[in-house]
Amino acid sequence: MDFLVEVAAWFNDRANWRGETGVANLAVEHLWICVVAMALAATLALPLGLVLGHLGRGGVVAVNVSNAGRALPSFAVLVLALQLSSIGTTPALVALVALAVPPMVTNGYVGIREVDAELKEAALGMGMTGRQLFLAVELPVALPLVMAGVRTAAVQVVGTATLAALVGYGGLGALVLLGLRTGDTVEVFAGALAVAFLALVTELGLGRVQRALAPGPGPRPRPQRVRFVDDRGG
Repeated sequence: MDFLVEVAAWFNDRANWRGETGVANLAVEHLWICVVAMALAATLALPLGLVLGHLGRGGVVAVNVSNAGRALPSFAVLVLALQLSSIGTTPALVALVALAVPPMVTNGYVGIREVDAELKEAALGMGMTGRQLFLAVELPVALPLVMAGVRTAAVQVVGTATLAALVGYGGLGALVLLGLRTGDTVEVFAGALAVAFLALVTELGLGRVQRALAPGPGPRPRPQRVRFVDDRGG
């Protein structure tokens, strides 16, 4: 209990929120690199997964490769990227983009492939082209599952961005790193708690977006009056 009181006091101390190493500035840095990483990953992964799902070609290979990419430790990717570039933003972005791509590719492909075949046949029977089928039928139906991949990737990126401090970028991981160096367990816990809060907000926010994109129930059929025919005549 005393430890939690110390953590609360740490957050209530205005000095911990000011300056370049304050919580506010570090949170902005943390969110910035997450947004950039997600934008780059979406630019690479979503077109690939969606197009392969529409064409039905090469998807199995792409999904297997992306799933194998999930097994790569983010720290290992971070170290490899650091060897190929300088300390700072670049290695952190490389690691985060590599982490975000697999779930987007997988969900994009699976979302398109799981669109009801009868629905697609009906659209083609109405004279739709392949492009019209993709934009007007497949993509709207698959959008909730695609968004689920984006949501998963975003939460993972927010949590893993803590490692960016190890390569000199900054972000909320700097609080954890500084606390470890100075033996300040309160600061370590405060930094981890701030990251967990951002991940939770991301999860809840994108979860609401995903639910909003889900197709709602169709209109209820109007009850019809049943007429009984009297066979006795008259």
